[in-house]
Amino acid sequence: MMLQESNRIGRIAMLFALADAGETLTTPPPNGWRYCTGKVGSMNSQKIVAAMETAAKSSHIIETDVYRETHALYHAIMEALYGVTRGQVQLGDVLRTVGLRFAIVRGNPYDRKQEGDWLAVALYGTIGAPVRGSEHEAIGLGINHI
Repeated sequence: MMLQESNRIGRIAMLFALADAGETLTTPPPNGWRYCTGKVGSMNSQKIVAAMETAAKSSHIIETDVYRETHALYHAIMEALYGVTRGQVQLGDVLRTVGLRFAIVRGNPYDRKQEGDWLAVALYGTIGAPVRGSEHEAIGLGINHI
């Protein structure tokens, strides 16, 4: 079981999240991999999770009626949010807001098909007080197997 150098799912997700509008990746994801990107901003972490789940479902990254796929996505999202919020997934309660770009990537980063698909969720943007100019950059990455 070897992690393929060209199939680093977290790196690919981060590159998508970091890309500016209209910018394309120099190395696209491997054939058969699926992904979606989007933006979300809120003082409410539930709204952030819901926006990313909705994007993943509407883009057919996960199957809506398969619990383990939704569960894997949830854990990848929460891991990425921990990175953005420095381990404290609290926003509005402590007067913090985020403005994030996200990328969700699904694929098998291993050389064996039996390893199955994995999900990577990358977040990049700003976090801070809900006053323009009172924020700083933040980044988070979550990876989970399905």
